Amino acid sequence: MNINKKSPELLLLLIAIGTAMSFAVWLNLLNNFAIEQIHFTGTQIGILQSLREIPGFLAFTIIFVLMFIREQQMVYISLILLGIGTFLTGFYPSAVGFYLTTIIMSMGFHYLETLQNSLSLQWVDKKQAPEFFGKMIAAKSAASIVAFSLVWILFEQLHVNYLWLYIIGGSISIIIALYSWSYFPNFPEKTIQHKKIILRKRYWLYYALQFMGGARRQIFVVFAGFLMVQKFGFSVGEISLLFLLNATFNIFLAPRIGKLIAIIGERRALMIEYIGLIFIFAGYALVESPTIAVVLYVLDHLFFAMAIAQKTYFQKIADPADIASTAGVSFTINHIAAVVIPVIFGALWMQSSSLVFYIGASMAGVSLLLAFNVPKTPMRGKEAIMG
Repeated sequence: MNINKKSPELLLLLIAIGTAMSFAVWLNLLNNFAIEQIHFTGTQIGILQSLREIPGFLAFTIIFVLMFIREQQMVYISLILLGIGTFLTGFYPSAVGFYLTTIIMSMGFHYLETLQNSLSLQWVDKKQAPEFFGKMIAAKSAASIVAFSLVWILFEQLHVNYLWLYIIGGSISIIIALYSWSYFPNFPEKTIQHKKIILRKRYWLYYALQFMGGARRQIFVVFAGFLMVQKFGFSVGEISLLFLLNATFNIFLAPRIGKLIAIIGERRALMIEYIGLIFIFAGYALVESPTIAVVLYVLDHLFFAMAIAQKTYFQKIADPADIASTAGVSFTINHIAAVVIPVIFGALWMQSSSLVFYIGASMAGVSLLLAFNVPKTPMRGKEAIMG
C-alpha cells in the first residue's frame, strides 16, 4: 500500500502520531502521578477513569458539531484540545485539578478517536483497510516509543519533574495539529454523511461487540496498570519500559495482524481475540509473579490489535453515508459501561482485585458468543448469521 505526500492516508498516520504523543505521556505517568503526587486510592482512580470516559460516552454529539465544522478541521481542533489537557495536567497536582485536566484531555482524545475511525473508513478502500489500520497502530506505537523513551530518560536519568513531562507531551501534539492544518488540503467527501443520529437494527451485532469491548477494555486500561504499580511496585521507569516493550511489538506485529485479518476474515479474528482474552484475564486474577504479569500485559496489549476486525466488519456492512454518525454512536455505546465500571470496580478492587479480572474473563466469554454470529463474509444485507 503506497502512501503519497499530502494524501489522506498520510494525514491519518500523522494525526495518529500526534494522538499517541500526548496520550502516551499521560497514560505512562497516570498511576505514578496519582499515587505518588496526589495519593489516590483505588476508589479515586476509579472516579478519575469514569470522568475520563464521560466524553467518550458523549461521542455521539460529534454529529451535531459536524453540522458547523468539517470532519477534517474538527480532527485538528480535537488534537489541539488533547494537547492542552495534557499540557495543563502537571500544573494542578490535586484531585480536583487532575479530574478537570483529565476531562479536557479526554474531550480531545475521544472526539479525535471517533473522527479518525470515521475518516479512515471513508477514505481507505475496503480491501486495504485491515492493513492500513495495522499501519495506524504501528504509527501510534512508534510515537509511543518516542514518548515512553522521553519519559524514561527525562524522569529516571535527568530527574525532570512531572510538570515538564506533561508540558512536552502536550506541546508536541499541539504542534503536529497546527502543522497538519496548514500543510494538508481539504479532502473532498466521497459520500455525503448523514448529519443526524443513526441507529439501525441491522447494525445490532456491531453495537453489541462495541458495548462488550468497551466494558472489557476498561478493566485492562484501569486495573491492569494499577495492578503493576500497587501490587508489584513498578516505578515510573519500569512502567515506561513496559509500555516501550508493548509499542515495539506493535510496530512489527500490528501491520501483520491487519494482513492476517484480511486473510482469515473478521469472524475468525474476533474469535481468536476473545479466546485469548479469557485466559489472559484469568491469568491476571491468579498472578503472583511480576514477570508473568508483564507477559500477560504484553499479550493483552497485542490482542487489542485484533479489534481491527470490528472496524473492517462494520465497513463491510455499513451504508457509506452512515459512517460518520455511526462512528459517534458506536463510540458512545462503547463507553456506556466505561462510565460506571471504573467506579464500581474500583470499590470492588478494595475487596478483591482477583474478582475484577474474573469478571473481565466472563465479559470476554460473552464477546466470544457474539463473534460466533459474525458471518464468514459479512456484507450489506448479511450482517449476522442469526437475528
